Amino acid sequence: LTFLPSLPENKILVAQSPLLTVANKTATLVCNYTYNGTGKEFRASLHKGTDSAVEVCFISWNTTKISSASNKEFNCQGAYDKDKVIFNLWNMSASQTDIYFCKIEAMYPPPYVNNEKSNGTVIHVQETPIQIQEPQSAIPLWIMATVTGVLAFYSMLITTVFINYWQKSKKNLYHQSDYMNMTPRHPPYQKNKGYPSYAPTRDYTAYRS
Repeated sequence: LTFLPSLPENKILVAQSPLLTVANKTATLVCNYTYNGTGKEFRASLHKGTDSAVEVCFISWNTTKISSASNKEFNCQGAYDKDKVIFNLWNMSASQTDIYFCKIEAMYPPPYVNNEKSNGTVIHVQETPIQIQEPQSAIPLWIMATVTGVLAFYSMLITTVFINYWQKSKKNLYHQSDYMNMTPRHPPYQKNKGYPSYAPTRDYTAYRS
């Protein structure tokens, strides 16, 4: 809890947390303040930088109306409650790491009053690690496995058929290679007249008239 000292009349004092670490690009900065004046219309704004040069966003309110706006370079929205203003920031980047100051103003009725500059809050926006996703195959894994299995089955089937066909062809070729006996024959009773002993006897009865 932040304790604020008592103030003389018509003064505003602001207290902020000194450090706010942002890991998910979203920050909630609470500006606690005390005011003991008679103002009825207020304006609260969030400023960036040591010189408060950049107004990040603001909220203004009175008894009947609330309005707010944000710098186009930031995503910021303010809300107010009793004794505090809450600034919500989102989609922050590491380049937005800086010191931020709350400013509270009593706009109406006069006299105009604003707070003295506070110590501010350092908002440290951490870098978000880049996640590299592996490209996913457009074809489901189970379909690829099924197709691979079918192709392997047909490959084995074709190989088996080819081997059977080759073996049958080889067997048929072996039977067709039998040769005819072309050994010369000799006439009967002339085994010793120049014919080899292994030549069979020729039958001349077939030539007799």
